[in-house]
Order: sequence, then C-alpha cells, then structure tokens
Amino acid sequence: MISVVSEMLDIHPQTLRLYEREGLIVPSRTEGNTRLYSEEDIERLRTILSLTRDLGVNLAGVEVILSMRDKMEQMQRVMMEMMNYIQSHMAREAENAKTNSGSSLVRASKGDLVKAED
Repeated sequence: MISVVSEMLDIHPQTLRLYEREGLIVPSRTEGNTRLYSEEDIERLRTILSLTRDLGVNLAGVEVILSMRDKMEQMQRVMMEMMNYIQSHMAREAENAKTNSGSSLVRASKGDLVKAED
C-alpha cells in the first residue's frame, strides 16, 4: 500500500504517484485499485531515491539509468542461457566422443601410416 511504502522509505505518497506516472515503477493493483508494491518495486524505489537524493540525478536521468540497467540484466540472462547451452552441448559431445572412441578399427600414430600405392 502506498501509505506503508511512503512511510517505510520516508517519502511523500505524491512522490510515489509521480514515479508511477513517469513510468519508473509499476506497482500491481488490487480489484479495489489499491497499489501493491513487491519487494522488487521497493528495491527499485530505493535505487531511484539513491540516484535522486545521493547523486542528484533528475528523473529523466533516472529513467535512462534504470533502462540501461534493465537491458544489461536482460543481456546477462541471455548470456547465461547461451553459456548453459554451450556447456551442455560440450558435455554431450565429450560423452559421445568417449562412447565412440572404442569403436575405431585400429589405433595408429601418424608414423605408422603408410601410403598405399596403386
């Protein structure tokens, strides 16, 4: 609820409404239209307050910073998915190589090979 969050973060409820109008936060709502703030929303609010209070960033700057942070987090998720895919693919390939290594006809070193003549 807006009153609880505003008290918890020591900001005016109108400030929370402003942040919502600016699209910086998007709390969920009940059927009665009461705002419900998740832990993620509260953490985002703490970041906004830190940027504005401690670093003097205006709301336009906050929007840019948060957008960049969101994109970086998305890129990190994609990279982790890609790394997991590569690791599992490599593990499968290594397992296939182990399984198939015993099926070669003859093991020979390069020096043992002789060119056949026609």
